Amino acid sequence: MFILDQENWSHVFSLPKEAIPTPFRAVLRGIGQIFFQENALTGSFCAVGIAVSSLPMAAGAIAGSAIGMATARVLRFDQAEVNAGIYSSNATLVGIATLFFFRPGAASIAMLVIGCVAAALVTRLLRALLPVPTFTSPFFLTTWALYFLGPALGAVGVELEGRPVAAGFVEAVAHGISQALFQANVWTGILCIVGIALSDWRHASWAVVGSIVGIMVANYHVTTAARALDPERLIERAFSENIALGLYSYNTILPAIALFRWTRSLMPPLLGILLSVPLTELVPMLGLPALSAPNVVATWLVLTLGFVEERAFDEQAATP
Repeated sequence: MFILDQENWSHVFSLPKEAIPTPFRAVLRGIGQIFFQENALTGSFCAVGIAVSSLPMAAGAIAGSAIGMATARVLRFDQAEVNAGIYSSNATLVGIATLFFFRPGAASIAMLVIGCVAAALVTRLLRALLPVPTFTSPFFLTTWALYFLGPALGAVGVELEGRPVAAGFVEAVAHGISQALFQANVWTGILCIVGIALSDWRHASWAVVGSIVGIMVANYHVTTAARALDPERLIERAFSENIALGLYSYNTILPAIALFRWTRSLMPPLLGILLSVPLTELVPMLGLPALSAPNVVATWLVLTLGFVEERAFDEQAATP
């Protein structure tokens, strides 16, 4: 099993333990864990960032994290993991995604609660079964189920409206970061980067690099007339608009951070970024919103390649 170390500067920049009770810290850490930061301050900045863009989705994020944490506590999962936000992060994303795809209402709120409970349970199951880290796989598996079941359960889909398109490169980079939380908002991206940097500046740097490289890679076959599926909404739009909205770069920042945490090297994070972009194009062609599946699959592929490489060279070294 791969073990990822968690070196950061939380002992310098984290909130004082006496300032926030443990359950609330666990909720905020669950939000921070979306970017692999076990830091309540990171979670606070990300929550504020979501609220700047959408108050309902910010409420969904906090409620999702709280439900995931409460589920894990009631079922007596490992207390250290619960307090670290391990069982809250996927539930946080489910809470946001439910209100991203469906309007607030009795059906969608019920789906949110059930989905967040399910995300915590799936997290526990996959952590026991998979030889690699689960990352956000419980989130996209749970959300895919809600996405298809929602209309049958009476949930009303969100009406598609015109979305602002970034006017420049800097805005597109910020959108790539904010889209990890379903927000096409520059201030959301900035607040998230600040929150990550307060925990570990190197992770924040990789998040920015991931977004930049993701945009550059996605541009390799763009023409003025090129159109492609929006990876979130599954509607056709100008390819350049998808890139400007951060829809091809939000899946590149998480592999960058995750693989840097696995090994202090440039190549694995860059390879994860490169793999994530074509996967982001592929998943919507299957009739599924991409969510975080591309970055998880890309990271798993790089980790598997590293494992195979390690075994191959170990066997060569052992051969006389």
